[in-house]
Amino acid sequence: MERLVILGGGESGVGTAILGKQKSFDVFVSDSKSISEKYKQVLLHHEIHFEENQHSENLIFTADVVMKSPGIPEKAPIVKKLLELNIPVISEIEFAGQFTNATIVGITGSNGKTTTTMLTHHILKKAGLNVGMGGNIGKSFAQLVAEESFENYVLELSSFQLDGVENFNNHIAILTNITPDHLDRYDHDFNKYIASKFRITKNQTANDYLIYDADNKAIHQWLQTNATKATLVPFSIERELEFGAFLKDNILTTNIQKETFTMPLTGLTLKGKHNTKNAMAATLAAQLLKVRKDFIKESLENFEGAEHRLEFVAKINGVEYINDSKATNVNSVFYAMECMDKTTIWIVGGVDKGNDYTDLLPLVREKVKAIVCLGIDNEKIKNTFGSVVDIIVETAGAEEAVKVAQKLSEKGEVVLLSPACASFDLFENYEDRGRQFKNAVKNL
Repeated sequence: MERLVILGGGESGVGTAILGKQKSFDVFVSDSKSISEKYKQVLLHHEIHFEENQHSENLIFTADVVMKSPGIPEKAPIVKKLLELNIPVISEIEFAGQFTNATIVGITGSNGKTTTTMLTHHILKKAGLNVGMGGNIGKSFAQLVAEESFENYVLELSSFQLDGVENFNNHIAILTNITPDHLDRYDHDFNKYIASKFRITKNQTANDYLIYDADNKAIHQWLQTNATKATLVPFSIERELEFGAFLKDNILTTNIQKETFTMPLTGLTLKGKHNTKNAMAATLAAQLLKVRKDFIKESLENFEGAEHRLEFVAKINGVEYINDSKATNVNSVFYAMECMDKTTIWIVGGVDKGNDYTDLLPLVREKVKAIVCLGIDNEKIKNTFGSVVDIIVETAGAEEAVKVAQKLSEKGEVVLLSPACASFDLFENYEDRGRQFKNAVKNL
């Protein structure tokens, strides 16, 4: 019996444990912190051995294979020791991939991956495909493979999940964009982060497809100096393409497999340039899976969008409140600011992952009248924007931030929570931050 040790008792760890047990592995879950009640109940229900608040080396080093949760860095002492002992350390995606023959659409990128994943799934489901969605959102891929029998999967894949990939492959890979993010995990080397994202195409063959943003500098440079066997399918909003997706006279156009699809931008429920790109990527994936044009069109017209991503919360006394808590990096905020067509009160801050805010200066100068800081250390924000925004106020929680923003706003303006940072200083995660923001708005 092969011994599978799982480091981390969260979504991907518990999903892998369920699948491992089903496939007759001797499974043990070890978490250096405490495991949440929800996941503990699942492990107990499946009679899976686990420990929390410690890593017992005598129980871990007996492993034939170790699945490391994406949140645990390669540099963690326990991971280093495992590698020294030549015990393979893989990701959940790698582990689960070997137990399914389903067609996989894998989606990665610094921004837009959740929206693109949800939209692609929405189109495929509408077209009647037997399709599941998971990975970095919703259920773990491993749990889906264990409990469902989908013929197709749409998976959101983070760079951390891709780091542990050896043989995993997706028939269609989507790379929405690459901008500096999580550099603290990649030795502050942007090229390492880029290489990590491109692992999505590592095992692709000539029968597979890589859909990518042809306007993105980092992607363009990588493709010029590296090879992939996959068929390249570009999309662009800056120039017309002979093959792929592009904009012409404000009409989203795809030209692929001798078929042309067109859709006026006014028909898209998703607004903003970045969402046009997300729609292009999802449309191309659907077409490659032979979905009929009318299903694609209808789906693009009625898609609701992701929670915590430019989500309209309420309009109070003529002021709009928008929850963009999922914007955990500068590039996400750039997108959000681009979409703002009203004077903005911007709520920003949290755990800075090495942000360079200078790209935002022109947009902030043009659109933002006041900044409300929502974080423990706001020095960088104050130093960067102090010269272009007159009012900068520091707050210590969602409720206070919303009340301050309300005082600063006038009719016809917008209050935007778009933090540019991780949330771990004051909140559990970006969802918790978004929900607290929404509750605070509803209590105004």
